[in-house]
This record gives sequence, C-alpha cells and structure tokens, in this order.
Amino acid sequence: MLLMLGLVWNSSAAGDKPEPGIQFTNAQWAAILKKAKTEKKLIFLDAYAEWCGPCKLLQKNVFTKKEVADYFNKRFINVKMDMEKGEGVMLSQRYPLEGYPTLLFIDGNGKVVKKILGYQNPQELLAAGKSVK
Repeated sequence: MLLMLGLVWNSSAAGDKPEPGIQFTNAQWAAILKKAKTEKKLIFLDAYAEWCGPCKLLQKNVFTKKEVADYFNKRFINVKMDMEKGEGVMLSQRYPLEGYPTLLFIDGNGKVVKKILGYQNPQELLAAGKSVK
C-alpha cells in the first residue's frame, strides 16, 4: 500500500519506501493562500493531469532530485493539483492553462508571478525557482 504523505515516491518495485523530494501539501486552496501570506512565501503549483506523460516525468525525474527538493521545500509552499479533478477544476478556471504540465509561482493574494509551460529538467526548474522573488 502506498501512502502519499506529502512525499514523492518511486513505485518501480513493490515494497519501495517513499523517496525524499519536493514535499507537496494536500491542504485546501484557501488555506494554502493564507499560509503563503502568513509565511511570506510564494506557492509553487504543479498543475497537471493524470494522463499527462511529461507531468509523470517531472514527478519521477525532477521533483525527486535532492537539490531541487531542498530549494523548493525551503522557499515555497508546494502544491500538486490535478486540474481535471476536485479543486483543480475551479483553479483551472482561475488560472487558465494552455497545456500540461503548467508550473505556476503564485503569491499569497493569488496573483501569478511566473508561469512555465511544459517539462523542465532539474536545472531549468531550479533556475526558474531562483528567478522568482
């Protein structure tokens, strides 16, 4: 049985333990915005769809990298949202998407500070994270 628990996991073999990576919160969007304001942090939103191949590659090959995870876990409130289910449907209306994956950096007021479309390798994602203030 796999439990998400805010960790990224590699399920290549039965019984694998979760690997450290970007820690994503499962909180409701309103609570995430409030936390971003309180902690004076930006939100990193991975807007994905379950069927999206490049989204799965980000999850497997980028979000699990120690350097990326260390930077993002320290500086952002990290959120993964399936934009075709649950709260993601509402967010996809608020933040219209051109494709998947879309990576958004959003302030505590809900304003998009930076938007990136498509797969990013670890170095590109880290550079994008460092470019936002």
